[in-house]
Amino acid sequence: MQDIVKQIEEMVTPIVQEMNLELVDVEYVKEGRDWFLRIYVDVPGGGIDIEQCARVSERVSEMLDAKDPIKENYFLEVSSPGAERPLKKEEDYIQAVGSHVFIKTYEPLDGRKEFEGTLTSYSKEEGLTVEYRVKTRKLKIVIPVEKVALARLAIDFSA
Repeated sequence: MQDIVKQIEEMVTPIVQEMNLELVDVEYVKEGRDWFLRIYVDVPGGGIDIEQCARVSERVSEMLDAKDPIKENYFLEVSSPGAERPLKKEEDYIQAVGSHVFIKTYEPLDGRKEFEGTLTSYSKEEGLTVEYRVKTRKLKIVIPVEKVALARLAIDFSA
């Protein structure tokens, strides 16, 4: 499945870049009996509209009609990554500094695997510095990038 995602990313990237958009993520998942190929695109800095998504969908659909690495039947969905955009690339982390984030780690750090708070800094060598709260205490943790299982922007309901 990872091979399919990688192939689709390689095929879709030139289309998205030509349209001055950013490829945020590609998912190929089975939900119930159906398979879904989901392509998340955005305008650099955020704010893609439905017409732009539709144009990407048309172009990708044409490309896949000509050469499709996926054998099963599936549904193609092209959309915005939404408010809780995934953070996957170094540029994503850099842009997210100062934002409210949710981080899940592969193994416990300081006794927990989930952290939600403000990403105060990012460094490839050091990792992600997250300031978070436990009840009334403000804590800070540095999470090495290789320990991050999932990272995304999060909506801060405490603000």
